[in-house]
Amino acid sequence: MDGEENLEQLQQQQPGDKVFRLKRRRPRRRLRITPDVPGVFRFLRQIVTETPLIPLILALIGLWLLFSWGFYLAERGVNEHINSYGYALWWTLTAMQTRGDIAGPITAPGMLIGSIWSILSTVAFFGVIIGILYAYFMLPRRRPSREIVSALQYNLEQLENLSVDELELLRETTVRIVNAQIGELKQRSSGQ
Repeated sequence: MDGEENLEQLQQQQPGDKVFRLKRRRPRRRLRITPDVPGVFRFLRQIVTETPLIPLILALIGLWLLFSWGFYLAERGVNEHINSYGYALWWTLTAMQTRGDIAGPITAPGMLIGSIWSILSTVAFFGVIIGILYAYFMLPRRRPSREIVSALQYNLEQLENLSVDELELLRETTVRIVNAQIGELKQRSSGQ
């Protein structure tokens, strides 16, 4: 029998019993070399649609273009290294990365614009990254059902302080809102 090498003999329970257990090999864990491409796209789509990524990036790009233009206007004709708007864009990009460049501003307005941009862009750039990460990881907590229930419970405990007219108005308003929400949910579920 060729399967006997996979059997392991166990202790007898009663005299004369032969008890065998099949030796099972644990499956090897396979190293996944290829990335989960659909998962990466789902992750990126979720970040783009549910976090403030696009408005923050657009604001940062707008500020970059504006400060580059101001830096170019302040340094053109005086600084031999800043001879085009493209180089001013390059300088402000390197200043944003806190790397700097050899050819810095020479004029006082250029130094002022450059220093403001260096501080503002560094804070804004890293603020964008931190803000996006915070918003992404707070997505599961966004549904405020627990907070709504606890706020309602707290406010319902304060009912003894209300007058009869206020209580009747509260009841009518609550019934109307709940009925409208139930109707909307039923309509959505029947429409799908």
